[in-house]
Amino acid sequence: MLKPKKLVNNNFLSSLDMSTKEVNHILELAKNLKHKVLNIEYKNKVLGLIFDKSSTRTRVSFQVAMSRLGGTSIDLNPTTSQIGRGEPIKDTARVLSKYCDVLAIRTFNQTDLEEYARWSSKPVINALTDLEHPCQALADFMTIKEEFNNFEDVVLTFIGDGNNVANSLILCGALLGAEVRIACPLGYEPNPLVIEKAKMINKKNKNLLKITNDPISAVSGANVLYTDVWSSMGEESKIEEKDALFKGFTIDYDLLRKADEDAIVLHCLPAYRNKEITDKVIDSRNSRIFAQAENRLHVQQALLSCLLC
Repeated sequence: MLKPKKLVNNNFLSSLDMSTKEVNHILELAKNLKHKVLNIEYKNKVLGLIFDKSSTRTRVSFQVAMSRLGGTSIDLNPTTSQIGRGEPIKDTARVLSKYCDVLAIRTFNQTDLEEYARWSSKPVINALTDLEHPCQALADFMTIKEEFNNFEDVVLTFIGDGNNVANSLILCGALLGAEVRIACPLGYEPNPLVIEKAKMINKKNKNLLKITNDPISAVSGANVLYTDVWSSMGEESKIEEKDALFKGFTIDYDLLRKADEDAIVLHCLPAYRNKEITDKVIDSRNSRIFAQAENRLHVQQALLSCLLC
């Protein structure tokens, strides 16, 4: 019988905190949890949620995932706790380690997340930083596997800002052997260190990662088209500037027709309909966006089970 296996790393701060084998194990657990052929219980376990950024899917999916494991979650809103008053991270982390069994943190700086992990005696999960969104990538690749069964011949094209989502897609894609293409305006490429790390993983096949400023060539023959908002949280002052620069990077039917005939479309949500993606494409037969959103729950339940076992 399939059972959760303890991860080598005690934390999940980056997609690279897991091996290829561990990612596949999480995806298999998630599939079994989704289809209710596996039941995992961790009664009396507590998940602490520290969210400096607003959230719908990440917050709710983590809370429901913990509930399904038989545990509870505590929402530590910075505006109603001493975190918002400026208590040092090392003090907060050490205290919360005495109360909670695992922490999921959604914040701006990756260094703040790493500081929590340094001082916490319990596992810390990256629920999103400006650098990475690794839990999202797990759900994305679960959705792709549901459609194509494996990753060997899959071409995933991400169109838009080379942001945290793009970074985690690059890293997780490298672990799983998928071809990942990123199409973004000049100057908005993914983090150079992320690209370098992926190239090290892909050194036997350097063609698995492509960065381009041409969305049309990037979608040619692609099996998966993926986009995200052009302006992330904290970039509100740049919206007009980026909207102008990203013209031509919208996933519409003209672009979709240049991909593989059976290509699927993903978006991590929330979406600005008719900006980075059209209404018609979101609600089309090619869209797997809402299955993708559901899968956040299942991969996070699987991840929690492996960190708590």
